[in-house]
Amino acid sequence: MNGRIYHIRNALPELVELEALIDEGRDSMRISVPAHISHQNEQLPIYAIEMGSRAATAPTLAFIGGVHGIERIGSQIILAFMRSLLHRSQWDEQLQQQLASIRLLFIPIVNPAGMWQNSRSNTNGVDLMRNAPVEAEHRTPFLVGGQRLSARLPWYRGKKGHTMETENLALTEVIAQTLFSQSLCISLDCHSGFGYRDRIWFPYARSLAPWPGLPDAYAMTRLFEHSYPNHNLYLFEPQANSYTTSGDIWDYLYDGYRAANPNGVYLPLTLEMGSWLWVKKNPRHLFNYRGLFNPILPHRQQRILRRHITLFEFLMAAIANGPAWVPATTSEHQHSLQQALERWYPERAKETNVLIP
Repeated sequence: MNGRIYHIRNALPELVELEALIDEGRDSMRISVPAHISHQNEQLPIYAIEMGSRAATAPTLAFIGGVHGIERIGSQIILAFMRSLLHRSQWDEQLQQQLASIRLLFIPIVNPAGMWQNSRSNTNGVDLMRNAPVEAEHRTPFLVGGQRLSARLPWYRGKKGHTMETENLALTEVIAQTLFSQSLCISLDCHSGFGYRDRIWFPYARSLAPWPGLPDAYAMTRLFEHSYPNHNLYLFEPQANSYTTSGDIWDYLYDGYRAANPNGVYLPLTLEMGSWLWVKKNPRHLFNYRGLFNPILPHRQQRILRRHITLFEFLMAAIANGPAWVPATTSEHQHSLQQALERWYPERAKETNVLIP
C-alpha cells in the first residue's frame, strides 16, 4: 500500500470516509473545497457538499462538524447521516420529494489538521470557537471564555487584530454564500465534551441577555418536544446559560446573517454531546485524552451514531415546513417570546415590554 495513503488513513479515517462518500454520490452532490490546510507535508481539504434543491430561495439546513479536531464523533455522526441519505435517496420517493424542496449543506471536517493531531485547536494553537471578532458582554470563565495569553494554553483566541484563521474564513465564506440570502435556514454544529447530557445550544454565547432569535428558537423547541414527547434526550437552552465566551463563530455568523437579511430567520444551533456520561460509565476514558470527547467502545459509538438520527430528520422536516411553526404575526411572535422568557429567562419574564437587540 502507498505509504502516503496509509498515513492519511491512519491519521484521518474520517477524511478517507468522506472522500469515499463523495466518490459514491458525486452524481447527487455538489462539491467545493473552499480551503486547504497545510499539515505534515499534506494539503488537507475542507470539503463543503450540497445536496437537494438548487433553487436560490430553497430553505437551507447545514450540518457542521470537526471544528474541534479532537471531537471526532461530531464528524462521524454527520458522515453516518450522509451515507444514510445517499443510500435512501436511491429508492425513497418521499425523501426525493423532500430533497427537491430544501437544500442541505455539509461541512463534516472544518479542522482537518486539528483532527489529524488529535487536538482541539488548529495547527496554530487557535481554538476556532474562540477566534471570531466578537467580544463577550459579560465576565467569562477564566481561560474557558477565550484567552490571548498563549497558544500553549487551551481556548486560545489568536492575536488581537489578526484576521480569523483559514478554517473560520472558509466556514464563513460557505455559510455566507449558502445561507445569508435564505429567508429560513438552520445550522447544526456538532460537538462533544461538556456535561452529562446532550444539549442543543443557540446564541448568544457572548451575552446573558435574550437574543433576537429567541421566539423562533422557542417555537422550534416546542415543535420538537410536542412531536417527540418521549424523546427527552436534549436540554434546549441558550449557550450562555452554561457559560459565556468571546469569539464564538456562530455569534459572528448570526450577526452577519441578520445584517444581510434582517427579515429572515436563522437558527444557528449547536449539538453538544454530553461526554461526561461516557466517562462516568467507563472510567477508562480518563486515561485517554481522545476518550474524554469520544466513545471508545464500539457498541457505544454505534449507539451515538444512531441516537441523533431523529434530531437530524426532524430538522429536515422543520426546514421544509417553516410556515407551520415559525412565528409569523406580531401576536405569535410576542406570545412565543413571552413563553421563551418564562422558560429560559424567568427573571425577565415579569418585565413588561421586554426588548431584545
